[in-house]
Amino acid sequence: MKKPEHFAFVLVPEFTHIAFSCAIEPLRIANLVSGEELYKWSLISENGETATCSNDIVTVVHHGYDSVPECDRLFILSGINVQNHVSQPLLNLIRKARVSKAKLGALCSAAFIMAKAGLLDGKRAAIHWDFHDGFMEDFPEVSLVSSVFVADESIVTASGGTATADLMIHLIAEQHGNELAVAVADQMVYNAVRESSAEQRVSLQSRHGMRNPHLVKAIQMMNENIEAPQSPALIAEEIGISTRQLERLFGRYLNCSPKKYYVDLRLQKARNLLVQTDQSVTEIALACGFESPGHFSRVYRSKFGITPTTQKSTIG
Repeated sequence: MKKPEHFAFVLVPEFTHIAFSCAIEPLRIANLVSGEELYKWSLISENGETATCSNDIVTVVHHGYDSVPECDRLFILSGINVQNHVSQPLLNLIRKARVSKAKLGALCSAAFIMAKAGLLDGKRAAIHWDFHDGFMEDFPEVSLVSSVFVADESIVTASGGTATADLMIHLIAEQHGNELAVAVADQMVYNAVRESSAEQRVSLQSRHGMRNPHLVKAIQMMNENIEAPQSPALIAEEIGISTRQLERLFGRYLNCSPKKYYVDLRLQKARNLLVQTDQSVTEIALACGFESPGHFSRVYRSKFGITPTTQKSTIG
């Protein structure tokens, strides 16, 4: 009988439990459905005893960082506050694994850790959409994608949540055929398995029930011009409608004005950068199209009830 493929999972503090379950369960079900031990797995944490995820569930692990077993694939799994958990022992573990026979992977926010280790330069990578803004600022040399996973690079990455199941089912299909992969998905009652090219986030049209191409184009322009905001009049002219028509579209579908929607977009990106990067408040204000740090601070406080400086000081 062929030796089972060994997957090892490094559980970084505050890892996401849904991604963890979606990583392990397809492997377990593949063994169950096939009637063979196709896969085995090991869990690893820094203390070698337990790992605590973001919902405070404590998981018993098999190994510490100093006793990582030989394996075929080694995945790093992290979650919220990933920046606070990039320790030197973890980076050493990853760099050591890089020269072993194990294939590396990163789940949920763990592409951030791989990038910190310098292993994603020039590669395509997926990370949970909530980390995109900070990641692109910190690692411009990495080709970040918005798809659910990337499996055709030397380091595979998945954006977390159920995207982890998509990746695992993809790997099962590669090794053991599509029939087994479909059987695993059926056992999971998972009838919407996605290809790697699928987008992480629900489309704007689906989220708001919108089918108006002018509104979609307007919002696309806003997203593409965060640093140098365009006026509603210029946006309307670009998409071929009047400013009044643009106002009506935003009011009808989003219950707000174009100006408010645009400011909220910029503030959300600013919040992501405050939480996820070491950039100064001034740098973030300029990156998000605010004319001065003072103006930025006033608008930010009005939206979130806290100043950018205080927001930044609460992280860590």
